[in-house]
Amino acid sequence: MRNPQLDKNGGLQHLLTLDGLPREILVEILDNAAPFTEVAEREVKKLPLLRGKSIFNLFFENSTRTRTTFEIAAKRLSADVVNLNVSTSSTAKGESLLDTIDNLCAMQADMFVVRHAASGAPFLIARHLYEQGRDDIHVINAGDGRHAHPTQGLLDMYTIRHYKGDFTKLSVAIVGDVLHSRVARSQICALVTLGVPEIRVIGPKTLLPTEIEKMGVRVFHDMREGLRDVDVIMMLRLQNERMNGALLPTPQEFYKVWGLTGEKLEYARPDAIVMHPGPMNRGVEIDSAVADGAQAVILPQVTFGIAVRMAVMSMLAS
Repeated sequence: MRNPQLDKNGGLQHLLTLDGLPREILVEILDNAAPFTEVAEREVKKLPLLRGKSIFNLFFENSTRTRTTFEIAAKRLSADVVNLNVSTSSTAKGESLLDTIDNLCAMQADMFVVRHAASGAPFLIARHLYEQGRDDIHVINAGDGRHAHPTQGLLDMYTIRHYKGDFTKLSVAIVGDVLHSRVARSQICALVTLGVPEIRVIGPKTLLPTEIEKMGVRVFHDMREGLRDVDVIMMLRLQNERMNGALLPTPQEFYKVWGLTGEKLEYARPDAIVMHPGPMNRGVEIDSAVADGAQAVILPQVTFGIAVRMAVMSMLAS
């Protein structure tokens, strides 16, 4: 079957998920992000790579950080950016998602950045464009339901490579609400593809998917044992908006058992890095002293996110 993310020559046509994305393309994205990071550090405000291109940010789910970084990335590439106001958009008035897409295509859209509460919405748009013969329009998944968040997974991989280098010698722990986290799924897919030999998921049974071991990870229900000698700790936000029923005790109890404190961090390697996709719930998932400490690389993740999204957009546009 045709990979919906690739064009007929095997190049990147859309970025929908990291699951099944060839390793060489994943590495190419990371490689291409490096010079964009250097550009940001040199405070070069704009490059002409997407001049004349129209990028539509279609955020059907609330987001500030992700939408802002996509907008900054597109503008630094000199693209024209249109942010769709979902609360007053045609879909809120009853128009179907695909009718909205058709109307935006008629406005000469070149790229859609899509965030949607329904898993699979970006795939639906990509398939619709394929059926319409519109291989000149590209789709980037900015998060769909519980399914995937590929650019977040990519910027996490870029952060790990920046600080740790060789993926094939690392032990990585993903901690918290894996069950509801599209970020965790993208992280695991990328880590497996890049050859990380040990991937651990740590959390209460109620917040871990059944049979998650089949994804190539080891499961731990003890925080200290799971963190022992790891090189990278990837904390997750509690996805309270996606939870049905009482899956947890109080936030205070969660913090006591599963929150990352300085004492628990000592079980990891002395040079371990601490990551978080944000927004953080301080005092629930992570202690402020850890979040602001020397081992945390949470703010660099945000900066790298702009570079990675610039890389993805430039690859699609080329």
